[in-house]
Amino acid sequence: MSPFQLTRTLPEDTMGAALRTDVLHGLTRTPKELPPKWFYDSRGSDLFEEITRLPEYYPTRAEREILVDRAAEIAAATGARTLVELGSGSSEKTRHLLDALTDLRAYVPVDVSESALVGAAEVLLAARPGLQVHAIVADFTQGMELPDTPGPRLVAFLGGTIGNLLPDERKAFLRSVRGLLAPGDALLLGTDLVKDEEVLVAAYDDAAGVTAEFNKNVLAVMDRELDADFRPHDFDHVAVWNAQEEWIEMRLRARRALNVKIRELDLMVPFEAGEEIRTEVSAKFRQDGVRAELEAVGLKLSEWWTDAAGRFALSLSTAV
Repeated sequence: MSPFQLTRTLPEDTMGAALRTDVLHGLTRTPKELPPKWFYDSRGSDLFEEITRLPEYYPTRAEREILVDRAAEIAAATGARTLVELGSGSSEKTRHLLDALTDLRAYVPVDVSESALVGAAEVLLAARPGLQVHAIVADFTQGMELPDTPGPRLVAFLGGTIGNLLPDERKAFLRSVRGLLAPGDALLLGTDLVKDEEVLVAAYDDAAGVTAEFNKNVLAVMDRELDADFRPHDFDHVAVWNAQEEWIEMRLRARRALNVKIRELDLMVPFEAGEEIRTEVSAKFRQDGVRAELEAVGLKLSEWWTDAAGRFALSLSTAV
């Protein structure tokens, strides 16, 4: 058997159709909104990598600290022979787990980007020639099936990405993950934690303006893919803490009244001065809330690890 297999589950132009649907729905409603997945073209991915190195942006460093400190405990608690990573990207953080999982036989990275999957697999297999990598090109929020690989399985969803889902979306996602798990399988979940508003807002509105450029990249994506005429200088980047919902919201605020043409959709989108597009929600969590959300879909929280400063958590849960 080849050490690398790739399965494509997304039909041709799935992402293009999804972009058109999201833009048409999101920019004709009040208030306007777009899902954050459209930040991540090649330029957006590079900008996000730059964000993770900023002094204000703690989540990546905090999660890496936990993985380095606790990987052996995670391996011992799960005995995983297959590691499944949802939204794997470059698979960089996961390498701490791959090193610790001494009984590992298969790695199943799942991502919408085929190029990211292939590039990560090449690096991993060069270092671990005995590993079987079965990459899946899929949108994990839409449900999916896993290949036949040895159990027990550990499904990892890292980076605090679950915070980008609204509560109903989180419940549907966690229920779909629960459906992937057999007895003895586990979910490793990364969640950013509630903390001081000043720290949270700074992480999404850095002094160097990198996050602002990242936020405005969604405008460039629409200009390129949908023949729109957004101009980044017409919008300001805004990050606010919603204390009631306990999440950060990133928005783009129109500096003046304007009309934007989106030719691919035959659509004219009017903006009043000061009108905003919500481009991201990033929920922050507490341990009791995470436990309750897991229990609601049939998952039992068994382990809870944080970094030394208590900023970020990795939780391990099993099917019940």
